[in-house]
Amino acid sequence: MVIENNWDGGLVRNLFIFGSCPGLTGFMKFKYVFTIILMATLTSSLSVAQNTPSTIDTHNSIYWSDGDSGKLGDVKFRLANIDAPETGSLKQRGGAKCELERELGFEAKAFMVEFTRGKTIRIVREYGKDRYGRLVVDIETEDGDIASAGIHAGHLEKWPHVNGRAQSPKPDWCARSEN
Repeated sequence: MVIENNWDGGLVRNLFIFGSCPGLTGFMKFKYVFTIILMATLTSSLSVAQNTPSTIDTHNSIYWSDGDSGKLGDVKFRLANIDAPETGSLKQRGGAKCELERELGFEAKAFMVEFTRGKTIRIVREYGKDRYGRLVVDIETEDGDIASAGIHAGHLEKWPHVNGRAQSPKPDWCARSEN
């Protein structure tokens, strides 16, 4: 029996002639062949995984509800580990806490709209759904990570979460001074 596999770009051949190996028991032969087949399978799997892009889903348009959430097609999403100022009314539950936050929220949304306009948007990681049913994601364009661009521009802040639980207090957008 000949087993062939392509390891490290070269052809490796293992020739097993079981009849001429008097010292090997049936179990030892089985164990040896099983190990070779397992290694061949894992090597093939690894080469497929290395050639597969990390992109989960790609979209050509995006709707931003505010600076850190929106819709990609029919999928409602929220950026992972990021906070943007709220754009909702001061009286609305979950809305802005002050008028400054609301103004900053509209600026953040405008930045995100312009940053993603006419670009291909790729979901590169999914974290599951949040308590509102939105898919928590990392997304990027050909210009890079969208959240990082928003942070660099001063419109978003990091707000780390682990298993849906905030690891620090929500950023206080009202404490910022108007420049």
